Amino acid sequence: MRGANLAWAGLAAMTVSFGLNFTMGVFFAPTAAAYGISANALAVAAALGTAVTGLAQPGIGSLLDRLGPKHVLIGGLTLISSSYLVLATVTTTWQFVTAYMVLGGLGFAASSTLTVTTLLGRAHGAQAGPAVARAAIGINVGQLITPWVATTLFDPIGVRGTFALLGAIGLAATVVLWLWLPADQRAGAQAGARQSLVGRWKVLVSFGLHASTLYVVVLMLPKHAVDQGWSVAGAGRLVAVAALSAGLTSAVMARLLRRYPPESLLQVLYSVRLAALLPAVFVPGGQALIVVAVLFGIASFPVIPLTMAILSRGLDPVRMGRTLAPAWVIHQFAAAAGLGVAAAVHALTDSYRGYFALGLVFTIAATVLITPVRSREPVTV
Repeated sequence: MRGANLAWAGLAAMTVSFGLNFTMGVFFAPTAAAYGISANALAVAAALGTAVTGLAQPGIGSLLDRLGPKHVLIGGLTLISSSYLVLATVTTTWQFVTAYMVLGGLGFAASSTLTVTTLLGRAHGAQAGPAVARAAIGINVGQLITPWVATTLFDPIGVRGTFALLGAIGLAATVVLWLWLPADQRAGAQAGARQSLVGRWKVLVSFGLHASTLYVVVLMLPKHAVDQGWSVAGAGRLVAVAALSAGLTSAVMARLLRRYPPESLLQVLYSVRLAALLPAVFVPGGQALIVVAVLFGIASFPVIPLTMAILSRGLDPVRMGRTLAPAWVIHQFAAAAGLGVAAAVHALTDSYRGYFALGLVFTIAATVLITPVRSREPVTV
């Protein structure tokens, strides 16, 4: 398969994976009503599922290098699609949490950016940045289409029917990708030089700060909008608005990466994120959330391929899965911690505004960390 077609396959895979993973935020309010599960239990389920994704990353990295990205990707898409089918049938809180946490968490771990980055990194080597950015548009396509479909289906077929239909569509797409993707070439366990991301710790910390803000806003913005008086359908479509903004930005970033370093582009995106979170914290009323959704969408998932372009720079493609896995451990655990803290803040204050304020601090810190340090020129007399 040519490199360009491989990027399109990565886009399709991310559409399914991220679409199913982040549409769960749209399901929270109607699921609480239809299943009799508390909103706090759903937030805990999201945090646990995210933690499982993080715990699985080292194992996923090893499987990527041993079995190849195609097998791992197809297995992950099968699990996350099956999680929706199971969620359509559960009857108790613990069943819901377990299915979401295990099937959803492991499925997303195996079918998200680490796997797609490894797939494209093996094909493109050091020039993988634009291809990864192009594939990352699938993140936003999934966020744009899947929440809209879900909110449209809630009334005619109910929450359980919507879970089941989306899961079936995900499995059908997985079959198509299995037939589309070329066969993997297995690499030996000792192939390639041993590498580490220790020297890139500032980028890793900024990636964690990004995740701790990203997941809370994307998953909890619909619930926050409902708290502000929005309807469930309208709140869910805020995610679609954010996804449209993110998709357009990702398409632009794929081109800009050919001319500008990813560090400079990240600084611009983090500045936009600050502008997004300010009204979320300080502007009362629900109408400001439209501005929040648009601006945060611009500075949300497009951060991921830019960060991957920095972290994967110069890595051996044969060992890329294992080398990049720690970055995704940090990313997922930071996201899980953010969701946990946000749930606590909401329980104490009945609002997410306090955590959005913390997100402002995290964004400033992330910007400082990815800003290159300029060496001083010696003074000549």
